[in-house]
Amino acid sequence: MKQCLIVDDSSVIRKVARKIMEEANFEISEAENGQQALEKCRHNMPEIILLDWNMPVMNGLEFLKELRKEPSGDTAKVIFCTTENDMDHITQAISAGANEYIMKPFDKEIIISKLKEVGLLEA
Repeated sequence: MKQCLIVDDSSVIRKVARKIMEEANFEISEAENGQQALEKCRHNMPEIILLDWNMPVMNGLEFLKELRKEPSGDTAKVIFCTTENDMDHITQAISAGANEYIMKPFDKEIIISKLKEVGLLEA
């Protein structure tokens, strides 16, 4: 079963994302901030990371930059799921190695379409 790490400081968002990803047959782990997420990735690199931008301790962009420096950190697909919707944020995310970018609030159809786009689900 493919692994998904959901990184968001909101327990509600994590719960919604977990339900969507479990229905898509992913095994889920969660982190409340980028530092926790980085530690989880060092222990077990997931196939996909759903990543929030604004979090305490280490934000999503800082996490992504650190993740991509890890030995297998380039293997995980990263989808930013955030309220930050200006071109500057999107450009920074893609430049740092994000594979896709989703605006909150998101729904099942949006997540599933992005998983297909990054090659983790059949089109």
